[in-house]
Amino acid sequence: MDAIADLPVAVIGAGPVGLAAAAQLIRRGLKVKVYEAGSHAGSNLLDWGHVRVFTPWRYCVDAVARQLLESHGWRMPEPEAFPTAGEIVAQYISPLAQLPELAPSIETNARVVAVSRWGADKVVSKERATKPFMLMVETAGGRRGDAASAVIDASGTWQTPNPLGAGGLSAEGENEFGDRIAYGIPDVLGRDRHLYAGRTTLVVGAGHSAANALLELTKLSESAPGTSAIWTTRSTDLVRIYGGGDADALPARGELGSEVRELAESGRVQLVTGFATTAIREVDGRLLVEGQTKDGIQTIGPVDRIIAATGQRPEIALTRELRLDLDPWLESVKALGPLIDPNEHSCGDVPPHGHREPSHPEPGFYTVGIKSYGRAPTFLLLTGYEQARSVAAAIAGDMAAADAVQLVLPETGVCTVPASFFGSSAEGCCGGPAPAAVDACCVADVQAKESGKSGCGCSAAA
Repeated sequence: MDAIADLPVAVIGAGPVGLAAAAQLIRRGLKVKVYEAGSHAGSNLLDWGHVRVFTPWRYCVDAVARQLLESHGWRMPEPEAFPTAGEIVAQYISPLAQLPELAPSIETNARVVAVSRWGADKVVSKERATKPFMLMVETAGGRRGDAASAVIDASGTWQTPNPLGAGGLSAEGENEFGDRIAYGIPDVLGRDRHLYAGRTTLVVGAGHSAANALLELTKLSESAPGTSAIWTTRSTDLVRIYGGGDADALPARGELGSEVRELAESGRVQLVTGFATTAIREVDGRLLVEGQTKDGIQTIGPVDRIIAATGQRPEIALTRELRLDLDPWLESVKALGPLIDPNEHSCGDVPPHGHREPSHPEPGFYTVGIKSYGRAPTFLLLTGYEQARSVAAAIAGDMAAADAVQLVLPETGVCTVPASFFGSSAEGCCGGPAPAAVDACCVADVQAKESGKSGCGCSAAA
């Protein structure tokens, strides 16, 4: 076995954050090996490539990656334009992955299925830190073991969606009727149009993926008679998806929330809140969906298809033989758990952070990107890029740079807090009073900020 110092740093995932980590490491003269399970860099993004993101180009590109690209003649797209996920891949991820500095380090169709230490499972403590990491990699040629000096897990969560069952388990019948269920954001107006045109679709979820699906189904109904949508949410408080409208510093997100709110309030989409899916049954070739409500079991349907926009969860079996410190319910890195817990707030106002938060008791192993947030849905690319920069500096031994956090996040608009915070079902906002058009009570937030404290789940520095 080679000395650890001579081994590459392994990066799992060639998405935006994984490639940013690779670029940062290469800039520091470190050996890198990037493993991408898909056939090309950014494969996960192409699954929802038709969706326009909330953040403009200036928030989508890593600074060091941009420098590398521009040294080869690349030109930054219009900084204030809002790209689709597919455009991010075509105009940024693919050119970055093809650079001569990065391309030799990237292996596609290479799925990392397990990570451990050579000769030591997680129980062994003696000389643990002196043993290289071992990555079990599956390719078309079979399975092999690769060694690494450190590991950055940027594999994301897209491939492990949450089930429809509200208890975190598959609903009865979910697996049986899986061919009529789409997880995530299907391309309703494009490649998947034939599946939804002229049919009734149930959209399950209270996040922005659900909003995108509902808006596309509504648009499809204008050209395909008989197309309709039913929307169910487990929650009865939809402020997270409706957002802050003009108060949101990411205008595309505020607009999305306003549009889906209008759909529900106008009756163009049937909305059922407080519905926890328990079972799916087939009657006369169509699906009936049962759920628990405050009034007992309710049945919705019949419907032809279901879109499960229920979020994702991290794949934790991958790292079972490592000593990780995870939040017990979010499965995020533990240090971030209290800051992103959707039971407490959903504005995603996470203090900028570097290498310490995504690190673990396993020396040399880091979880970055959206996977570091576990099941929480409030990740921003800028957060992942700063994680990558700081982690690369720490691996290189430059602790001064690693600890110098270099990130200013955009204000995230209206966020939610528990009813117990105000003693009612009130809502809160980040960054001061919301416009009159936004149904939010921000008094506690403003008072807290005036006293130098935090309020409504937002940091005092926000």
